[in-house]
Amino acid sequence: MEKVDNVQDQTALTPFEMNNQTDVTEFIFLGFSNHPKLQGLFFLVFLIVYLTTIAGNMLIITATRISLALHTPMYYFLSNLSFLDICYTSTTIPVMLVNFFWEKKTISYEGCLSQISFLVTCAGTEGVLLAAMAYDRFVAICHPLQYPVLISVKVCVFLVTGSWLCGLVNSVTHTVLAATLTLCGPKQISHFLCDIPLLLKLSCSDTSLNESVLHVASATIGLSPCLFTGVSYILIISAILRIPSAQGRSKAFSTCASHLTVVVVFFGAANFNYDRTNIGYNLDMDILISVFFCVITPMLNPIIYSLRNKEVKSALRKLTRECGLSNEINN
Repeated sequence: MEKVDNVQDQTALTPFEMNNQTDVTEFIFLGFSNHPKLQGLFFLVFLIVYLTTIAGNMLIITATRISLALHTPMYYFLSNLSFLDICYTSTTIPVMLVNFFWEKKTISYEGCLSQISFLVTCAGTEGVLLAAMAYDRFVAICHPLQYPVLISVKVCVFLVTGSWLCGLVNSVTHTVLAATLTLCGPKQISHFLCDIPLLLKLSCSDTSLNESVLHVASATIGLSPCLFTGVSYILIISAILRIPSAQGRSKAFSTCASHLTVVVVFFGAANFNYDRTNIGYNLDMDILISVFFCVITPMLNPIIYSLRNKEVKSALRKLTRECGLSNEINN
C-alpha cells in the first residue's frame, strides 16, 4: 500500500526552474520543523521509543531462541517479525535523532534512496510475513492433525524466505525507478523520512511508470496479504465457534489472539497511513499518523505478544530469572 496522495504539492515550478535542473545532493526534511522549541522533547521521546523497541524485540528473539517451549513454527515466525521490526525502526529513528540537533534537517540523496529501499523492504516483508503467520494459525486450528506436515521446518523456512524475497523484489523495483527520476525545484520533503510518493512530487520528469508500479505493488504486496489474512481469520473464528466447550474455544482463541491484534494494528495503521484522501490535509496530522505506523507499531508488537501470550510471558520470566541468577553468581 503506497501513499500516492496526502502530500503537499511541491512541484509548482516556473519555466526557468524547470530548465535549471541540477544534480541533487541532499534533501531537507520539513517534518517537525514547525515546532523548533520542542526539538529536545522530540529527541527524548523518540530515543525512549527506539530503545524500548530494540529492547522489547531483542527480548522476544532471545526468549524464542533459549526457551525450548518456544521452538515451534509460530515463534519462529515471531522471532523473524521482531528482527524485522528492529530493522524497520533503525531505518528511520537514528536519522531523526541526529536531525533534532540541527536547524536544517537533511539527508543525502544516496541516504534517501537507501532509506526508501530499507523501508519498502521491511513494510512489504512484514505484510507478507503476517499473512504467513495467519496461514500457520489457520492450519493449527482448522487442520490440527495435518499441522506437522503442512507446517514443517522446510515450509517455515520457505514462507519466511519468500516473505523477504517479496519485500526485496518490491524494494529493488521501486528504488531503481526512483533513481531514474529527474528531480528539480525545491529539494524539500514535507516529512521526517523519504518515501517514493514524496520523491514523485519533486520530479519534473514523467512519473507514469513509477505510479503504475505503485498501484501494482499496492494490489500485490499490500492488498493481497491483507485479504488473505482477513479470510484466514474468518475461517479460524468460524472453526473456533464450532468448538462445543467454552474452555476449548477460549484455549483455541488464545493461540491466535496476539497475532490477530498485531494484524489489526499493522494493516489498520497501514491503510489509514496510505489510503487517506487529501481532504483536510494537515502536515502535523500526516506526521503523527506516519509516526504511529513507522515508529510506534514496531514498539507495540513485543508488548502485545508479551501481554497476551502465556508461553512468551513464561519464557520472558524464566529468562529474567536466569539473567538475575547469572548476575548473582558473577558478583
